[in-house]
Amino acid sequence: MRILYVEDKPFLGKIVQESLESRQFEVHWVTDGAEVLAAFEAFRPDVCVLDVMLPHRDGFSLGKEIRALDPQMPIIFLTAKSQTEDVLQGFDSGGNEYLRKPFSQEELIVCIKNLVNLTKGSLPTPIANADGIRLGRFLFRPERQQLQLDDQPRRQLSHRETQLLEMLSSKPNAIVERREVLKKVWGHDSIFNSRNLDVYVTLLREYLKDDPEVQILTLKGVGYRVVCS
Repeated sequence: MRILYVEDKPFLGKIVQESLESRQFEVHWVTDGAEVLAAFEAFRPDVCVLDVMLPHRDGFSLGKEIRALDPQMPIIFLTAKSQTEDVLQGFDSGGNEYLRKPFSQEELIVCIKNLVNLTKGSLPTPIANADGIRLGRFLFRPERQQLQLDDQPRRQLSHRETQLLEMLSSKPNAIVERREVLKKVWGHDSIFNSRNLDVYVTLLREYLKDDPEVQILTLKGVGYRVVCS
């Protein structure tokens, strides 16, 4: 997999490049925003990982131009900005994912793999049918508040766990906004309810861990996406 990585901080750039190359990714690292489009044309990457704050050109404007050149190109923005408005601007600029610094290398690698597979159309999605919602080896049956593994009863869910998992899994590979979840499941997006949501997401991840291909991805400051890789 070929990655165009754009980061102007030498120390961070070197760490990320070496981490990705240790996983057999081919990485072309660019440090100046003015050089990105030429590098994109010459390198022809499978995915672009763009820092937002760059010399001469910002990542958001570059994302828009890359998206115009290749509408299917996966784009991940990296930034220290933490406002929701910045995250939304990233998606408006053509980004598929938005990771806040500091991020873990594992988080970036999982994000890259899932995004490329999804963009290429090879990522299985949650499938709803008469029996329930298929999530990898799991079958989620909302009407019974039950999660089955390999078609055998695995766990009986609480009402709120069922509400949350149904909301997250009913939109295959789509982003479900955190605020939307809080208002629908808890009735209000207060700080107290937000902490409860974090607890419930952690519980659902624990329930689903028997199939590592099923993941609840967090888009920091935005929401969640359920994928089955």
